[in-house]
Amino acid sequence: MAIAIHDPTLRDGNHAIAHTLSLDDIAAYCRTVDGCGLDVVEVGHGNGLGASSLQLGMARHADREMLETARANLNCTKLGIHAIPGFAKISDIRSAIDAGVDVFRIAAHCTEGDLTQSYIEYARSQDKYVQGVLMMTHMAPAEVLLAQAQRQVSYGANAIVLMDSAGNYDPRDTSEKIGMLAAELDVPVGFHAHNNLGLAIANSVAAAEAGATILDGTMRGFGAGAGNTQLEVLCAVLERYGFETGTDVFALCEAVEALPELPPVQRRTIVGTSNLISGIYGVCAGFEKHVTRAAQDFGVAPRYIYEELSRCNAVAGQEDLIISAAAHLSKTPPETSAQPRKGVTA
Repeated sequence: MAIAIHDPTLRDGNHAIAHTLSLDDIAAYCRTVDGCGLDVVEVGHGNGLGASSLQLGMARHADREMLETARANLNCTKLGIHAIPGFAKISDIRSAIDAGVDVFRIAAHCTEGDLTQSYIEYARSQDKYVQGVLMMTHMAPAEVLLAQAQRQVSYGANAIVLMDSAGNYDPRDTSEKIGMLAAELDVPVGFHAHNNLGLAIANSVAAAEAGATILDGTMRGFGAGAGNTQLEVLCAVLERYGFETGTDVFALCEAVEALPELPPVQRRTIVGTSNLISGIYGVCAGFEKHVTRAAQDFGVAPRYIYEELSRCNAVAGQEDLIISAAAHLSKTPPETSAQPRKGVTA
């Protein structure tokens, strides 16, 4: 089976360095990986179009600058974006089209697919290829995800991608949820993993075996939290399992070695204790830096903040809850169990 490889190194990876990727970084990365057989390189602020803000973190460059830089340095590989309605406006989609973006990922929390309707319909009306994306999908059962995905398909989505935004899945979760969508939908299904529990490669392989034909991976796993599925390893492992990715694994390895000063290569991605706890509690991987900062400011252990965020079912875009949780915990001794509450890992 053929697997399309989607590379969000220059978008999800921007989380890992507080959205400070430079235009030179973007140009160098795009030039270097353009001949490696990747289907899509995704570029932008970690939270996507229009997300640069004091709450989520200011990006070093405007969306349009980053996209035009990438476009000028990609000849073989398509250019993609991530957009979350509320952060992004329809005018941001229009600007991305003008900048030459090929693939539009329109994302929403896993139970709020209806928020993507006008964005998907607009991009499709412009003859663009659109993927409907559901985030934090560990928080909903397979049947709910299917219903939300069917809505996005009815809006015109060409494909559906499930994101394990908290790195909380294990291969059983992946097989069940991807398997149901692949069996019930008439469009391709994709999967985006995070490595907080060290299972990103295993989950990605499980997704492929369950019917996913779009998989995400980032150079050296560069991404939010403990990072994403490591791109070059993913491609090699998929080939071992008999899947066709169309990528040149050795060219990807050469790209890694050719970019030693670039953040995706220079910054080692590991599963830190904070990432592990985030994965256990099913908290958005992009919260890591915000939690670390709040823990220091309020003198509260990150574990208790993650537990409180899990208790509140906090999702991406609710970063303000981190400060309020830390402030509350600094005044009230936390009462925590030895294990996450029942249902957290469902």
